[in-house]
Amino acid sequence: MCQLLGMNCATPTDITFSFRGFSQRAGITSDHSDGFGIAFFEDKACRLFVDNQSAVVSPIAELVRNYPIKSRNVIAHIRKATQGKITLENSHPFIRELWGRQWIFAHNGDLHDFNPRLSGKFIPVGNTDSERSFCFLLDQLVVKFGYQEPRIEDIFQVLEEISPRVAEYGTFNFCLSNGQALFSYATTKLHWIVREYPFKQARLIDIDVEVDFSDVTTPEDRVAVITTEPLTDNEEWTAYQPGEMILFQYGQPIKHALTHVERLVREAKDPTLKRVTRADQY
Repeated sequence: MCQLLGMNCATPTDITFSFRGFSQRAGITSDHSDGFGIAFFEDKACRLFVDNQSAVVSPIAELVRNYPIKSRNVIAHIRKATQGKITLENSHPFIRELWGRQWIFAHNGDLHDFNPRLSGKFIPVGNTDSERSFCFLLDQLVVKFGYQEPRIEDIFQVLEEISPRVAEYGTFNFCLSNGQALFSYATTKLHWIVREYPFKQARLIDIDVEVDFSDVTTPEDRVAVITTEPLTDNEEWTAYQPGEMILFQYGQPIKHALTHVERLVREAKDPTLKRVTRADQY
């Protein structure tokens, strides 16, 4: 399956260090070589770069590794295809407009027989389960709130209710942002870390690169990084619990939630207990 990388910051920050290590997994340290993409928010809009080439060989990826684009919210993805051809339209992240803002979504996982009814406002361009799930999430937000933009906390609450329904069809790990905050959800594997003052050194796992963030930051900086597998070997990363959703804003987690079923599973410490009901066809 694919791998995700997200960044949410208190001040505009570049992702070159993290992306340099992350992109090695697209054919050098791992085999996620079926395309890549990355989106950088600038207020309501974003710069989106996608390629159906591996992030190891793509000239676009090379640009990102060396061009310090600064943003408060970034989402990147390297693909190992499970559904859909290796084409540009199937490359993550995906983009849509809602409430006068661009929304970006990237997914790691495999959803089986997930064919929800869609309103027609958000229609998949490609043929992946990932893009269908993105369109479904946005559809459900419109059902709940109409065309008046709600508060970030209210969006989080609805996503907390909807995401487990989608996860009943398989693995559903994602990063989602509208430029104001970054929503993340994991059924299997995601990790996060916050880097803040006093900053320390960080050493990448996938390539021999190390940086002392105290040399390139200010006390006002704070950066949350979300990724499928930890990127560094000298920092403490926190693993998501199954069914956990976290909202990041201003470079830190501000809301956590576990689904009721997964909370019971966790309390019982019984890994054989899974999703106990299957959602209706919406």
